Amino acid sequence: MTGRFVIVGYLDCLHMLYTVTATLFCSVNRCKRSLAEISVKAVLAVADLERKDVNLDLIKVEGKVGGKLEDTELIYGILVDKEMSHPQMPKQIEDAKIAILTCPFEPPKPKTKHKVDIDTVEKFQTLRKQEQQYFDNMVQKCKGVGATLVICQWGFDDEANHLLMHRNLPAVRWVGGVELELIAIATGGRIVPRFEELTPEKLGKAGLVREKAFGTTKDRMLYVEHCANSRAVTIFIRGGNKMMIEETKRSIHDALCVARNLIRNNSIVYGGGSSEISCSISVEAAADRYPGVEQYAIRAFADALDSVPMSLAENSGLQPIETLSAVKSQQIKENNPYCGIDCNDAGTNDMREQNVFETLIGKQQQILLATQVVKMILKIDDVISPSDF
Repeated sequence: MTGRFVIVGYLDCLHMLYTVTATLFCSVNRCKRSLAEISVKAVLAVADLERKDVNLDLIKVEGKVGGKLEDTELIYGILVDKEMSHPQMPKQIEDAKIAILTCPFEPPKPKTKHKVDIDTVEKFQTLRKQEQQYFDNMVQKCKGVGATLVICQWGFDDEANHLLMHRNLPAVRWVGGVELELIAIATGGRIVPRFEELTPEKLGKAGLVREKAFGTTKDRMLYVEHCANSRAVTIFIRGGNKMMIEETKRSIHDALCVARNLIRNNSIVYGGGSSEISCSISVEAAADRYPGVEQYAIRAFADALDSVPMSLAENSGLQPIETLSAVKSQQIKENNPYCGIDCNDAGTNDMREQNVFETLIGKQQQILLATQVVKMILKIDDVISPSDF
């Protein structure tokens, strides 16, 4: 049966990738081509072609209600759903050197209970100067190593935020841990837990950091683009409501997995039930070589493979048994393993002409998992059926 599989080079198969992934976008059908291209470009951006592997953790999928589905874009960098900590900070920074911190711009808190009595103006001024000096030292440590942007996992004290603005050091606060890791990977920086450990070598580098506002909603997000390590990308989804965004996220995740499978193994089979029918014919022919009772089990396996194209025909509004019999006889007569169910009513049963593909890895896993489930059920004595409830 291996002769029935078609092998293609993954470096020259962008059209095939787009075609395969585009079939996954059903509820977002009007944008299926553009979303398929975005998914494939995202996978190729983070793929390790030498090892034939893809780390999907490097692809962040972010959604924001508002705008059109057509506004969905691929960002070669990281998108953070935050804004500058002070409204007067610059909204665009070029050739940014980023300090990635997990230590807060706050004074240290004593571990024991304490009480401070301030009964004069002089004591208040002294306390305020000490606090300001403490924050000023933090800001100077960041500027001293050459940082032009601070991204912090924790919050800022109002005094620290005011000093950061006056010292011309833009900052972003309350950034999540996952986003910090992706920013560190993309910019080539190191996450710093203490100000004393901050050095120029631990700064991340990005060609452009900009804050973008969306329409009349006044929502702002931070773009970290043109990073030192471009192997971290973000797919930014726009949509009219939350349901559309979540559905698009699920579709894009399926498309990313399909593209990843083709990077891992660039073998494909044709869809529309053609591969199941072809396997069923081959399995049924192999059953004749077994004289004992095993041939009944083999023929039952062949009948089980026919259930997939039969379900496709039934869901397409066709006569399932007649359609399956016609396609199977066509495959045998023409010796054409690419004949399948014409679900799209394109006027041809040849899945090559309809450009309907499936990944070989996915098809293997489907058959393997179904076989394992049956074997597991056969190993036990009692099975609970739905009618028992």
